[in-house]
Amino acid sequence: MTTALLTDMYELTMVRAARAAGTAERRSVFELFARRLPDGRRYGVVAGVGRALEALERFCFDDEAVDFLLGRGVVDEGTAEWLRGYRFTGDVWGYPEGEVYFPYSPLLVVEGTFAEAVVLETLLLSIYNHDSAIASAASRMTVVAEDRPCIEMGSRRTHERAAVASARAAYVGGFASTSNLEAGRRWGVPTVGTAAHSFTLLHDSERDAFAAQLGALGEDTTLLVDTYDVEAAIRTGVELTGGRLGAVRLDSGDLPLVARRTRELLDSLGATRTKIVVTSDLDEWTIAALAGAPVDGYGVGTSLVTGSGHPTSGFVYKLVARSAGGPDTPLEPVAKKSQDKISVGGRKYALRRLDEQGVAEAEVIGVGRRSEADRNDRQLLVPLVREGEVVGAEPLAAARERHLRSRAELPLDALKMSRGEPAVETIWEGRP
Repeated sequence: MTTALLTDMYELTMVRAARAAGTAERRSVFELFARRLPDGRRYGVVAGVGRALEALERFCFDDEAVDFLLGRGVVDEGTAEWLRGYRFTGDVWGYPEGEVYFPYSPLLVVEGTFAEAVVLETLLLSIYNHDSAIASAASRMTVVAEDRPCIEMGSRRTHERAAVASARAAYVGGFASTSNLEAGRRWGVPTVGTAAHSFTLLHDSERDAFAAQLGALGEDTTLLVDTYDVEAAIRTGVELTGGRLGAVRLDSGDLPLVARRTRELLDSLGATRTKIVVTSDLDEWTIAALAGAPVDGYGVGTSLVTGSGHPTSGFVYKLVARSAGGPDTPLEPVAKKSQDKISVGGRKYALRRLDEQGVAEAEVIGVGRRSEADRNDRQLLVPLVREGEVVGAEPLAAARERHLRSRAELPLDALKMSRGEPAVETIWEGRP
């Protein structure tokens, strides 16, 4: 299905007016970036790159879309014919998925004609703003969880399509699995799931419910033990499995206290290998508070799929350079000077400066092209699209692994949960 109408109307009215003015074909450079991190955050995580590339490949105006635009008076006949033949033919560079970012990091650099590049604004921003917000929250949660796996389970707390994107972004940010089956089918994210309280309530007794679940899913399943009485449920689960129960899930109460009591009870019953998974409106702060508790895994829903208080990343998509004439005319920097909403003109490069121990010291952003990095500078922009063809597609696992490497480069202050400034400073080179 085409993605062309997942956009704001003004993208197309600009194309219509630019065509009439003879400026639509001017070579242009747009950049997607954030002027600041969400309040109090020390770093952000780039996510949605793979989804954006897929969406770009499906960005075309079929007859139905064009007829709709003509019927609403959005475009004239000339612009309608241009849209029928639309195909992005330019180049795109960007931070690869999973990379961390800071204020003014040029996460995407889109070069093409004004008309073909401007119509991508809404689509790219909607994907990047959503997915990066989820991945950034996920990264904070997995930092404090350390080696204990986190499960994404927010599908019932957000839009059905956003749920799939959220599961994908959470996996990039370090989550181990998701409850969302479409994310498993479409993106290969590992899926998990067992039973809700309704399953226990369906049966005549908790023992009957547990026996049914164990019979269908095996002894390695996870039993939800807080429908009635936690201690009685644990004893029943251990008895039915001869102490071989895979895990129990706690979904209510004072979780640190209940987890400790659960561990003590399981051990006393000989179920020393039975794991404890906790859920119940967790976020990074409650996960951190459980660091000393005998918990083996966390299930996170609402807070994760809403960005843990920051449901958008604040990205913008701005024209930073354009030619004054034909395709061979040199690019000229352009910039917005509005108060508190400035942009920096000129095409950018971006480097991550590392110290001798490989710890990030700065985000180095410059205007122009820099062919080589210094010994301790790591190039951040990679080719994603070349002459309209996607060249930057990669497996989702590569983005997840990249994020763990990129996060490991950050100074320790970056991993604090307390509010703070960006973990590394942004340094400009050659700023006009």
